[in-house]
Amino acid sequence: MKFKLYASVAAVALGSAAQAEQITVFGPWLGPDQANVEQVLAAFAAASGHDVRYSGSDSFEQQIVIDAEAGSAPNVAVFPQPGLAADMARRGFLTPLPAGTGDWLLENYAAGQSWVDLGTYANAEGNPDLYGFFYKVDVKSLVWYNPENFEDAGYEVPQTMEQLIALSEQIVADGGTPWCIGLGSGGATGWPATDWVEDMMLRTQPPAVYDAWVSNELPFDAPEVVNAIEQFGLFARNDAFVAGGAGAVATTDFRDSPKGLFDSPPQCYMHRQASFIPAFFPEGTEVGADADFFYFPAYEGEDLGSPVLGAGTLWAITNPSDAANDLIEFLKTPEAHEIWMGLGGFLTPHTGVDSAAFGDPTLASMNDILLGATTFRFDASDLMPGAVGAGSFWTGMVDYAGGADAAEVAAGIQASWDAIK
Repeated sequence: MKFKLYASVAAVALGSAAQAEQITVFGPWLGPDQANVEQVLAAFAAASGHDVRYSGSDSFEQQIVIDAEAGSAPNVAVFPQPGLAADMARRGFLTPLPAGTGDWLLENYAAGQSWVDLGTYANAEGNPDLYGFFYKVDVKSLVWYNPENFEDAGYEVPQTMEQLIALSEQIVADGGTPWCIGLGSGGATGWPATDWVEDMMLRTQPPAVYDAWVSNELPFDAPEVVNAIEQFGLFARNDAFVAGGAGAVATTDFRDSPKGLFDSPPQCYMHRQASFIPAFFPEGTEVGADADFFYFPAYEGEDLGSPVLGAGTLWAITNPSDAANDLIEFLKTPEAHEIWMGLGGFLTPHTGVDSAAFGDPTLASMNDILLGATTFRFDASDLMPGAVGAGSFWTGMVDYAGGADAAEVAAGIQASWDAIK
């Protein structure tokens, strides 16, 4: 691995070894993730000759702003969300990525235009530029199921949303319940429904409409958004479709919700949730055998490709230097991705990686979904103002799951957004 790595980053090594610099990297990772990113950065240091120093904090979002305002920002900062990076670009605290990075993303990342869009922000003069390089991505557009239950019932994994709805109806006709859905999450109750709505927006509207919704250029109570909410309701507000009936959706804790997949007979056959949900499966559950997943499919009739909803971290230059540019160049190499792929907890849209580098076949399968994406969009609620994305959107979805009218719920969320403008 290291021999291959040195060869692939020869340009970095040759360009910088004679002028080795200290480079500081600041991010949100602590614990195992910090150890993993430090392995990646150690490989960069060995190849480039630079002295690379990483520090992590669980208060990254607050600290990076303090450091930038004080003129003591690190060379490179790792942002968990694009929103904060966009704010800092607008304040003049970010430096555009090296020339040609956008073209490289278009050629080497699946759904490349999406990654360029997600990393492009307006500067202090209002002019757009590419500031963010996404590295380490999460996928949310997943449906979990018990393969044994599917096999016993003779069900096949659906390839389109139309087939998914037909399968749900077939399960009901056979006397079963297709879905387990739970919105409970303590003070964050309601967030699982926002993921459903976001996925439905991507499956019923072009990416530009999704982006306009996120920025509120498209009002929350626009027909396109109301329709996406109602698409969620097609599943969540149908008593026959949900374990415990529609009335149980808002009160069932999201951590308990998938357990119905493993009951005998099953309480449900499917559960839509992000890649982290196996942490809440019954002890001893083996992913790939006792549980598996498939892509939350797109509507064939909408012709919107294969959109994927997720999250991820972006690397941005907050204190420019040649070494900072070298690090961005290093992140373009397959090896920079393959190191963390082998350590776990890492997905990448880089089309040049060797999937055999994944230490976990489950992650390799998830990454195939990411590589098959024609559009990737960040979790909308994470990009909206906190009062909306982590407030009225959550509570509004609880109200909707409880029977409130979609248009009235959407109007209430829009009113909360208007109140903070």
